[in-house]
Amino acid sequence: MKTVKEILKIKSKDVWSVSPKATVFDALKLMGEKEIGAVMVIDDNGKVVGIITERDYARKIILHGKASRETPVEDIMTPMHSMFTVRPDNTTDDCMVIITGKRIRHLPVFDNNEFLGLISIGDVVKARVTEQERLIEQLSDYIAGKYV
Repeated sequence: MKTVKEILKIKSKDVWSVSPKATVFDALKLMGEKEIGAVMVIDDNGKVVGIITERDYARKIILHGKASRETPVEDIMTPMHSMFTVRPDNTTDDCMVIITGKRIRHLPVFDNNEFLGLISIGDVVKARVTEQERLIEQLSDYIAGKYV
């Protein structure tokens, strides 16, 4: 079974971020340019303080009649203490349990307090599909007598 560490090895090393003082509009603009659904929120000291997602925007700006060009990210982000995170040694099954149970789409990866990257539901599903394809191939080979 694949681990988060293995997922991070094969995906892009780019993790996009914004300052907590940036406007929500700036965060959305970055998400649009990079075709991503979330960005990490990192303060001036390089410390992760939260995450902002498209859902945060939909639920905390649009539905409350706020303006994205005037609202700072820190007002609507999911703060660090409320984020669901994983470690490099977590498995894809561990990730699926969190993603489905908590109904989230992005999992920041930390090793102790060090931020290593961000994986999405797409990354986890892709890894699980690859694992299943490999298992099916192995079972087919076994049934066909390809193993000696």
